[in-house]
Amino acid sequence: MKSTIIQPVVAVKGEISVPGDKSISHRSIMLGAIANGITVVHGFLRGEDNFSTMNAFRAMGVTIDDDGSTLQIHGRGLHGLQEASDVLDCGNSGTTIRLITGLLSGQSFFSVVTGDQYLRKRPMKRVVEPLTRMGARIMGRKGGTLAPLAINGGNLNAIGYDSPVSSAQIKSSIMLAGLYADGETSVREPSPSRDHSERMFHLFGASLKRFNNGITVRGGYELTAQEVIIPGDISSAAFFMVAALITPGSELLIRSVGVNQTRSGVIDILKAMGGDIRLLEERELSGEPVADILVRSSRLKGIAISGDVVPRAIDEFPAICVAAASAEGVTTIRDARELRVKEADRITAMATNLRILGVTVTETEDGMDITGVERFSGGTVDSHGDHRIAMSLSVAALVASGAVTIYDTNCIATSFPTFFPLLEKVSQN
Repeated sequence: MKSTIIQPVVAVKGEISVPGDKSISHRSIMLGAIANGITVVHGFLRGEDNFSTMNAFRAMGVTIDDDGSTLQIHGRGLHGLQEASDVLDCGNSGTTIRLITGLLSGQSFFSVVTGDQYLRKRPMKRVVEPLTRMGARIMGRKGGTLAPLAINGGNLNAIGYDSPVSSAQIKSSIMLAGLYADGETSVREPSPSRDHSERMFHLFGASLKRFNNGITVRGGYELTAQEVIIPGDISSAAFFMVAALITPGSELLIRSVGVNQTRSGVIDILKAMGGDIRLLEERELSGEPVADILVRSSRLKGIAISGDVVPRAIDEFPAICVAAASAEGVTTIRDARELRVKEADRITAMATNLRILGVTVTETEDGMDITGVERFSGGTVDSHGDHRIAMSLSVAALVASGAVTIYDTNCIATSFPTFFPLLEKVSQN
């Protein structure tokens, strides 16, 4: 396992672009593969998670040309995928395995999906249960609750499903299966989760209707290939936003970031903490809202975070925790139980690591209380194989009193392979 040593810096300054949105990159491959025609994708995130999705569809007979700048996905139509000759390896990607399980549930062939040691610990019942209700036959470890999963698909029935949690992965998995179901499949959530699938389904010509906290997809509609321009990933931008906010004398411009309202909870939270964050040149690309984000160092204050904003910022909470640990007063986080079933238990992992850096943290079942400090201590921390934890701790290290050693930073390549070069570019020593 690779360890990385980060030294404190004087300021964070400059202008950067972050890689393409990971969630949209996954979906561009999936919908492009089952559309009619050639889908051209610009800004695709070349991270390990997205390559897992690409390789899975190549294994099912989809030709995907990659010249290093754009992808050309030669769609095979709604029913053109082929049975893979081997197990489909989803690597570390929860999005890949959960969404592809939904899509494979609609295919008239046999598939097996698995992942790395971390993914094989993540809960799969949340998608297996509704897909089984639709008629898919899915088996897996511990009663189908853990990967590997074996899927016999086809002959699906439409259902109405009330999801117990707000999760774009659950919703999107059912939506993909719904493309193959007889009739209208509906998913309702406790509160809205990210809506990249809805936007891309609409772009590709699927028949869908939105309703209060839900979506309905009609099966049997063929999709049409599109040109997709993927904006910068707000989850990646979040680390640099926090870095600029907590490092005195900083000013950073992040170009062409996706600011979809179902994903922009991190901006709302950081602004509520007193962060100087401005959206410039707001526009739309391929159905997604985009802006340049200007961030200046700010004196943050502790706040209470709970309710509907939580699913809109669920992936950004490791970075938010670092901002909270640098803020004046106490920040309380609640309604974030979903953090316990990510690549790592992000509540326990962030609490443990922040304590090593001199921060007082109290865990709760669905969140934590963080008391801000003037400056982090140096020390040795552990990512627990979680890319977002590794990057968040790297940001904290910028304002520590001494060097911070982060154990297991290889995992960053799953979502942001250029993270450290970009961090070095904007760091003023």
